[in-house]
Amino acid sequence: MKKILVLLICTCVSYGVTAQEKEIIGAWETFTTAENGEKLRNVAIFAEDYQVSTTYDATTGKSIHSNGGTWKLEGDTMIKKVEFDSDHPEQVGTEVRLGVVIADNEIEIKGSDIQWNRIDHGEPGKLQGAWLMSGRIREGKTQVRDTSSPRKTMKILSGTRFQWIAYNTETKQFMGSGGGTYTTVNGEYTENIEFFSRDDSKAGLSLKFNYELINGQWHHSGLSSKGDPILEIWSVRK
Repeated sequence: MKKILVLLICTCVSYGVTAQEKEIIGAWETFTTAENGEKLRNVAIFAEDYQVSTTYDATTGKSIHSNGGTWKLEGDTMIKKVEFDSDHPEQVGTEVRLGVVIADNEIEIKGSDIQWNRIDHGEPGKLQGAWLMSGRIREGKTQVRDTSSPRKTMKILSGTRFQWIAYNTETKQFMGSGGGTYTTVNGEYTENIEFFSRDDSKAGLSLKFNYELINGQWHHSGLSSKGDPILEIWSVRK
């Protein structure tokens, strides 16, 4: 039951930010124990309109579960609509309601002993928010991607945490995810990978990229986790 409640809170973010909802924006964590006794870390990132949450092995970085979607608050009820779920695709498109108690640095789920503790308030990183990959530049030519299509690659960042997710809202397919901590210093964006669903061996890698905000778009260049050169364009998700 505890595992189910942990996963349920990990599926949301807002439709128009109220003062109460602003209190949630940022990154949160809680720890649980697997049946085999291994310690699991659960991290949720709330941006203005979207959220993602992942459970992974706190020691090895093995990815256990990811889900997310939109969220909003109505009083002490959190209302979430699932956009992706790595283990339960049948949940995509469904709505979940949870009673919550929100304090400055804690979120409690009513009727359970689960408590989420704050990691950050959306600072100090310069890329806080939800982003969709909207294009690539190859051989000097921009290839545009339709962000309204059901096939999406989304990145959600708090002030210190990042996570990317590839999924399809129409087929309910989950293609992969990875995340960890990040920094933005003097035009350099650094990802410190803590989990990677496609390849556990990537946990522990640090990848450095150049980044620039041009007309509200995030231009991102460097080498991928496979060592391939990339030049991507990301747009704020609205």
